[in-house]
Amino acid sequence: MEFLVIAIVALLAFGVFRYFRQRNFLKVLTQDQFREGYRKAQLIDVREPQEFDKGHILGARNIPVTQMKQRLVEIRKDKPVYLYCQSGSRSGRAAQLLHKKGYQDISQLKGGFKKWTGKIKTK
Repeated sequence: MEFLVIAIVALLAFGVFRYFRQRNFLKVLTQDQFREGYRKAQLIDVREPQEFDKGHILGARNIPVTQMKQRLVEIRKDKPVYLYCQSGSRSGRAAQLLHKKGYQDISQLKGGFKKWTGKIKTK
């Protein structure tokens, strides 16, 4: 029982630490803020291709977080990067990877695609 409590506390502490560390390099934007800037940025949907095909923000490129390391050459370091996924967790992971690789201007859509009310495209 004692081990379980220690494990839960450690997981919570790690989550809080990651949240505050992420805030140093990742801008979480409201839908309006995201809409204002994404046309001047690299708009990347980090969901899997089948999710992307069902619907995505108009103008987005699909680079799944599972392929991000192999496809970094497709993302420029000198332009802002706007990320989104379904709810925000995968785009957070993608942002951490980009930050570790030297990307500076990284933003994420608050609430993810499921909260998006703007224009979308389906295949």
